[in-house]
Amino acid sequence: MEHIKAVIFDLDNTILNRTRTFEGFTQSLIRTYFGHVESTEQIQQRIIELDEDGYKDKPQLFDELLEELPWTEAPPHEELMAFYGREYVRNSVLMDEAREVVQHLKGRYMIGLITNGQTQIQYGKIDQLGIREDYDHIIVSEEVGVKKPDLRIFTLAFEHFGLKPEQCIYIGDHPLNDIRGAAKAGMSTIWMKVNQPWPEEMEVTPLHTIQQLRELKALL
Repeated sequence: MEHIKAVIFDLDNTILNRTRTFEGFTQSLIRTYFGHVESTEQIQQRIIELDEDGYKDKPQLFDELLEELPWTEAPPHEELMAFYGREYVRNSVLMDEAREVVQHLKGRYMIGLITNGQTQIQYGKIDQLGIREDYDHIIVSEEVGVKKPDLRIFTLAFEHFGLKPEQCIYIGDHPLNDIRGAAKAGMSTIWMKVNQPWPEEMEVTPLHTIQQLRELKALL
């Protein structure tokens, strides 16, 4: 790994525990709008199912929730979107040892972050967690107008650092958006195995597969 000069992370379900964060949001939604329902477990499960691990377009998600859930009186769509923007950010939770691992690496590597999503929400989560200063460079897809797996978003990162792609390693949870995208851009990769299954037809292979960020201490 002596040739590696920069370690670049994905955000959701890599640095941020997106699963727990969204669960916290769903609980806030249920407390606010479904106090009239005796048992809300099925409501929470349905919200999480429709969300598709964060890959469902949010306006579409809330259209579906407004149609399916047992509201006493369905609120306006824009009210739910605003509620999501506040409560999803407020419930942000880090992955175990995320800050400790990044701080461990920061002395030896430049540290970056590339995330797909809305600028306000992604930076909102980063600032809620107090981790903005942990990264030498952060790229949010909406802000730059291109998103993973497009090679251009990875190119923005290594060009910012003044490095060649082979001098960077990318760590993320999504096989296509993160691992194949970064590999196609010429970067080495480490797959963070969380919720996304590995496609059998994948033509790229990560250097390593991890399930906990602490494993990086022995690899980098």
